[in-house]
Amino acid sequence: MAHGFVREMLKAEPNHFRLTLGTCLLGGLLLGVSYLARLVFDQVELSAMVSLAAAILLGSPLVTNALKDLWRNRLEMNELAALSFVVSLGSTQYQTAALIAFFLVSAQLIEYRSQLGARKNLEALLRLAPQKAWVKREKGFEEVEATALKTGDVVRVRAGDQIPGDGTVIEGISSVDQATITGESLPIDKKTGDRVFGGTINQTGLLTIRITAKTNDTTLAKIQTLIAQAENNRTPAARLANRYVSWYTPLVLMCAAIVLFFTHDLNRAIAMLIVACPCTIILSTPTAFVAALSAAARLGVIVKKLHFLEVANRVDTLIFDKTGTLTTGRLKVVAVNVNKAVEEDELVALAAGLEQYSSHPVAKAVMAEVRKRRIDPRTAVDVEETPGFGIQGKLNGSRIAIGRRRWIEKQCPDHTLEAVGHEGTTGLHVARDNRWIGSLHLADTVRPDARAVIEKLRSHAVRQVVMLTGDRRSAAERIAAQLSCEVEAEVMPGQKMARVEEARQQGCMVGVVGDGVNDAPALAAGDVSIAMGAAGSDVAIHSAGIVLMNDQLDRIPFVFTLSRRVVATIRQNLAFSTLFILVLFWLSAAGSIPPVLAAVLHTASSLFVVFNSARLLRVGEELS
Repeated sequence: MAHGFVREMLKAEPNHFRLTLGTCLLGGLLLGVSYLARLVFDQVELSAMVSLAAAILLGSPLVTNALKDLWRNRLEMNELAALSFVVSLGSTQYQTAALIAFFLVSAQLIEYRSQLGARKNLEALLRLAPQKAWVKREKGFEEVEATALKTGDVVRVRAGDQIPGDGTVIEGISSVDQATITGESLPIDKKTGDRVFGGTINQTGLLTIRITAKTNDTTLAKIQTLIAQAENNRTPAARLANRYVSWYTPLVLMCAAIVLFFTHDLNRAIAMLIVACPCTIILSTPTAFVAALSAAARLGVIVKKLHFLEVANRVDTLIFDKTGTLTTGRLKVVAVNVNKAVEEDELVALAAGLEQYSSHPVAKAVMAEVRKRRIDPRTAVDVEETPGFGIQGKLNGSRIAIGRRRWIEKQCPDHTLEAVGHEGTTGLHVARDNRWIGSLHLADTVRPDARAVIEKLRSHAVRQVVMLTGDRRSAAERIAAQLSCEVEAEVMPGQKMARVEEARQQGCMVGVVGDGVNDAPALAAGDVSIAMGAAGSDVAIHSAGIVLMNDQLDRIPFVFTLSRRVVATIRQNLAFSTLFILVLFWLSAAGSIPPVLAAVLHTASSLFVVFNSARLLRVGEELS
């Protein structure tokens, strides 16, 4: 919740802020002249005239916004500031009135700048779409406005230029810095067929890209929309402040009136009104959250709703998807079994001879194993792939078949396959001339940092980590054993949602981490939902409350660390603000603090809250 004065500036153009700042500085200059005229040149009348001009110049924004609030039948904090100024002005204490107005307007400018500054940091981070693009036309490539690009356009991006929109590389090899989208610190190598994002930087080679999304539908545009939504969301702490504002101002006015009635000291009442202006309370929550949003965006973490960031530190049960989240999502050959007819390397070479003609994930795993063993795959002929079953062809004069067990058994009617298997793996069986000669066992592999991340999460008071997956129980248990976490296998997407709701009904605060596609129902059901590797995924962006634009697991503990630090900072700010107001309010009523000192302390307290919240900008620096 911001002052009405601040809200008006946030809605207005930057010129309005500069005008208000200039008015404040001019008023301050006139105030200095008035003191100089009285103290140095003993010109009392001139001093009074100049200080009156300074008071009117400085106090106008306070009075104007207080009247606007009253006209809109909205009782807020502006009335306290305006009333303290008007009372001082009406009692002919022109210098005091000008000083009070100067410090109160300064405090509100600080409030405005603290909110706008963090917003500008985010906008600077995300306002990266290039202005121009080299697009292919009939006569060659010509430069056009990036906003004019359409789906299907072919653009050329030179080294050092920004990629003008989301698309697919159709020619060229290069390294692309996509930290602005995914938060990854190192450039990513891109080649033909790879996806690229608008606003990222092509660093080394020349790329030819086919545009796949309009300017308004790019990943960058979606992130900007998410941040705008986050800024408009109010947290429980902000809603609480709004709830009590309606009685706070009347209560303060009543206390000041009582003190004035019994003491007949106008300065006490003015000082009470000044210190009671809860600028520090107003600043406590938004400054912490905008600093946290900046720190998160720097690492490719987009918080859609501030509520999720506020409650993440209370999560005690974390439910993970398996494939692509805790595992790489890519198959790998983990074991090779052969009969006496062939050696391991020979079996891998035979398999690669056929699989090099396939684009199936299993084929990619076999080819990776060939490169690992530094084996040159042999050339096959008459290769024929049967989708869902396997692939066969001729190699060195022999008929080779590779595929599922039942399919290979049909290829080998006179030969029984040996019952050789590895728990939790997928078998890829190889037959030569209708005889089984061996098997390659493939499995999804655990991310290298997954176990360390889970251990770190437990240090954040997450007492239960559960892996939910639709995979086979044997494969799921193998992964869970490596990660030391609980596991529930063969679970359908709808059942995942039911499991999340069941945990919540048991009193758990549940966080859900998934890829945002088949996990969308569970993500929507969690108290806190985190979608990983969501760059370019509409489903991921819309299904989760917190979106990780990359698939780096260390961002998940960062979210919980940031949440804990945000809540702690807000509590510190609120505790300081409340204590500050109570103590100074009592001292003002006792006559120990004059109005000018009250205004100075009021401004200093606002600065303290701003700088305390700014410390959140450094959270996660070690991950940058």
